[in-house]
Amino acid sequence: MVNTLYIALGFAALASWLGGLTACQSAPAVSIEPSSFAEVQATPTPLVKDTITIAAVGDIMLGSPFPNDTRMPPNDGADLLKEVTPLLSAADIAFGNLEGPMTDGGESEKCRPPKPNEPIRCYAFRMPTRYGKYLKEAGFDVLSLANNHSLDFGLAGIADTRKTLDALGLKHAGSDRVKHSTAYLDVNGLTIAVIGFAHNSVVPNVNDLVTARRLVAEADKKADIVVVSFHGGAEGTANQNVPNRTEMYFGEKRGNLPLFSRTVIDAGADLVLGHGPHVLRGIEVYKDRLIAYSLGNFATYGWFRLEAETALTAILETELDREGRFISGKIHAGRQEGRGIPVLDPTGDAIRKVRSLSLNDFGPTAPEISDTGIITPKSARR
Repeated sequence: MVNTLYIALGFAALASWLGGLTACQSAPAVSIEPSSFAEVQATPTPLVKDTITIAAVGDIMLGSPFPNDTRMPPNDGADLLKEVTPLLSAADIAFGNLEGPMTDGGESEKCRPPKPNEPIRCYAFRMPTRYGKYLKEAGFDVLSLANNHSLDFGLAGIADTRKTLDALGLKHAGSDRVKHSTAYLDVNGLTIAVIGFAHNSVVPNVNDLVTARRLVAEADKKADIVVVSFHGGAEGTANQNVPNRTEMYFGEKRGNLPLFSRTVIDAGADLVLGHGPHVLRGIEVYKDRLIAYSLGNFATYGWFRLEAETALTAILETELDREGRFISGKIHAGRQEGRGIPVLDPTGDAIRKVRSLSLNDFGPTAPEISDTGIITPKSARR
């Protein structure tokens, strides 16, 4: 009887021990797997935006110590772009034209240093490479290097520019005709191509429509949206209107810009951004694509007389659908204050100027521009 009881108790203890072991081994599977599965199920799938916003500005030259440092900004340029940074940073892509190289030395083959008290008649720019971080901090993502000042300090200067921007993770387009003509960015699940054109032989040329078509078609095969930037047109307040012919300035052909813009759109471009005349010009919509013929000066410190139309600036905000069609936009009016510091302008002078020029130059293809700068394509006005 006692032996039987001991045997029974032994079997009970063994069963209890085996049950505990089984529970310990299976507990992680029971407690962790369902929890982990629930966490995976609860993790939201990233939303893909139906549209993309691009903020674009014109010429940027943040100050040049050549031939001397009298044209350098206060606080070593750290405050130049502070007021406009929130607007640039809010866009999916921020674009501008970098008007000159970022390099810390070298000789300019274009301009000799002036003699003491001699007026400057030749313009050569070189921004310090340390100023590159200001562009990054302001929110810029991609810059055009295709303009008539990018080679002011030769091939070494443009090489330094590429190196500076690459180190900061800033894309650049148009610093030569082949390898660096096009930049690619991946944003919101889309690949965006930016191609830079200007009116010289070193970069893709606005007068060479055959090459323009080819470059756009090549980019269109690789990218979802193609943006074309051009530096073209005659300069100054006498050249705010866009003629339907080839513009000449200082003996240079600076493009038939309506023909160029429509040609690249026909080839697959989705947005065309112009700069070069140092003044704002009109905008139009062609085949549901927006063309801005000149974004004017944006931050050109220390070298130019900035007054009236040459002091006006703007941040052009555009919203495109995933096929590249223009949905809506806004002109954020600005002006260059003092020697060239961009600030927002509550008077809206830039809005009225672009609206007037657009209606005058393009009429039926000009979009509607409200007093607050809202841009609406005519197809949406019903």
